[in-house]
Amino acid sequence: MKVGQLTSPAPSFMGIRMNYDKQDTFMKLLILGCAMILSFSTRLFSVLRFESVIHEFDPYFNYRTTRFLAEEGFYNFHNWFDDRAWYPLGRIIGGTIYPGLMVTSAAIYHFLHFFHITIDIRNVCVFLAPLFSSLTTLVTYHFTKELKDAGSGLVAACMIAIVPGYISRSVAGSYDNEGIAIFCMLLTYTLWIKAVKTGSVMWATMCALAYFYMVSSWGGYVFLINLIPLHVLMLMIGGRFSHRIYVAYCTVYCLGTILSMQISFVGFQPIQSSEHMAALGVFGLCQIHAFIDYVRSRLSKEYFNILFRTLALLFGATLLTVGAVLSATGKISPWTGRFYSLLDPSYAKNNIPIIASVSEHQPTTWSSFYFDLQMLVFMFPVGMYYCFTKLTDANIFIIMYGTTSLYFSGVMVRLMLVLAPVMCILSGIGISSVLMAYMKNLEISKHDKKSKKTDANYPIKNEVATVVILLMSLFLMTYTFHCTWVTSEAYSSPSIVLSARAGDGGRIIFDDFREAYYWLRHNTAEDAKVMSWWDYGYQITAMANRTILVDNNTWNNTHISRVGQAMASTEDKAYEIMRELDVDYVLVIFGGLTGYSSDDINKFLWMVRIGGSTDRGRHIHEHDYYTPAGEFRVDREGSSTLLNCLMYKMCYYRFGQVYTEAGKPTGYDRVRNAEIGNKDFELDVLEEAYTTEHWLVRIYKVKDLENRGI
Repeated sequence: MKVGQLTSPAPSFMGIRMNYDKQDTFMKLLILGCAMILSFSTRLFSVLRFESVIHEFDPYFNYRTTRFLAEEGFYNFHNWFDDRAWYPLGRIIGGTIYPGLMVTSAAIYHFLHFFHITIDIRNVCVFLAPLFSSLTTLVTYHFTKELKDAGSGLVAACMIAIVPGYISRSVAGSYDNEGIAIFCMLLTYTLWIKAVKTGSVMWATMCALAYFYMVSSWGGYVFLINLIPLHVLMLMIGGRFSHRIYVAYCTVYCLGTILSMQISFVGFQPIQSSEHMAALGVFGLCQIHAFIDYVRSRLSKEYFNILFRTLALLFGATLLTVGAVLSATGKISPWTGRFYSLLDPSYAKNNIPIIASVSEHQPTTWSSFYFDLQMLVFMFPVGMYYCFTKLTDANIFIIMYGTTSLYFSGVMVRLMLVLAPVMCILSGIGISSVLMAYMKNLEISKHDKKSKKTDANYPIKNEVATVVILLMSLFLMTYTFHCTWVTSEAYSSPSIVLSARAGDGGRIIFDDFREAYYWLRHNTAEDAKVMSWWDYGYQITAMANRTILVDNNTWNNTHISRVGQAMASTEDKAYEIMRELDVDYVLVIFGGLTGYSSDDINKFLWMVRIGGSTDRGRHIHEHDYYTPAGEFRVDREGSSTLLNCLMYKMCYYRFGQVYTEAGKPTGYDRVRNAEIGNKDFELDVLEEAYTTEHWLVRIYKVKDLENRGI
């Protein structure tokens, strides 16, 4: 063979000959696969450390309803009237929930059983969130790739795999709506960008289907159906509106609205509630804009301007009149309290204490941003900068998503979950762009240094590039360690099983909650009614299978207020309320012995506020439970109203005889760091039924009325 006929061999990768395109594809698949595996495995700390168990409070209701769906079928599930909740009112399950989470779990359960893969429905629920977090990693890659390039997508995918802001609601056992909702949200956004870029009815239809899945899964879908219209409106204002946008939005809005109305809990809200009016208004603007473009093409400029001014005035006046009439007649429902709370952070505190009492609804502290996002806080503006330097329809969308989610996450700590994905996406764009820019300035070999002339304006280009790349690598390493530590220590402890560090560094497990619920299940009548604060309602019905008065749904403020009034009143007044509500047992959480700070004494002021927020609780005033100096104290200086109320007595009954710490007197509360002020008392209308090993859960039986005889 002649020398001129020789061809260079195909490049070799790991001993396998493949061209550069195949190597590139292989590396992308390898990195994405590792990110997805990491996303799943990093969420398993709680399972490895404790066991396969459902976490928190809301997930227990979701698990209970999923188990019912898997056993009884969808028809019975959709028409299920739950008489174990909200006694004596009950609850219609099918019309008061977003069923997407339950249907997804039941579908996976039946799919696995179809192939004779035996798995308990509880384990499907426990591992569903880690599974969907892996899918979220994949969707994030495609979303970021649509915005910038594949390199940015890989960085964003790796970051969202371990970001604590997302892990906090998607660890194994965190069986809540957000576990699949973030996947649905990013999938909807990805398909929306595809539809905007192509103007394809197919992509718009797929976006509408993804939106329907989102609506069926989480009430946060309202954020999507306001952000997408806002994006279209900004494109109109910026002169970027086109036939592509018109086709994409009209298809998504019409099909998405029709599909969303098939969810019983949503019903006619998309065309009646104020939260959805922005989407309807932008849909109308799209029709007007398209009509104006058509008329402009048919008329001269002078006639068009006259017609435009006249129609604009008439349309504006008509729109305002119709809107005012519909609002006044109640056809368009006003904004909800939660929606007002997003616009005005002080609204809930001043008007709706039941919303303000939820820890997830508190404003986010600056430290929480760093704790949940770490270096993303600093790379977010960098990614935003690169998006501004090259404004496209897609980049305008991600800028709006980042800006709005940043505001809402500052108002409500729960919405950190919505911020985390866009933080990862914009940080991925920023990190990838910075590395690409400085990698070009990096001279790897001596041959490169000799062959290239030194830039007089940039004499230390290679050194600067080396430093920047090393710093970025260091930041990424610290991000990895921080995320792993936060996941392990802060977000992998199920609230149903508590742990603490012993003096020798070992773990002490407190399993009092399950102990108490097990006792209730096996030692009380099947129709017994249990009164507790609403936080524990879902757990009691799911684990103890007993009827409760209030639970975490918090749909009836009056009923919750009545329970708060009982807790805040003296024994005699509380007994009247308990007899009125047909209560058999009362359950309270007490952390004074173990140092558990999330107990009912620390929540008590919210019971007072909510109890006094209705007409029947007007006699309850918060200031009565403070000292004259305005302090909330449980010691001898505490208010006599507090020291004699039912909650205080149930928590501290017999506690005055117990030593909790060496060198401290009996009755020393390790949470409040004080010796209780009312030690020697007896209960008149209650009798102690059960107290768990570490005194975390205390259960009391309501005494029957005295037999007066004749």
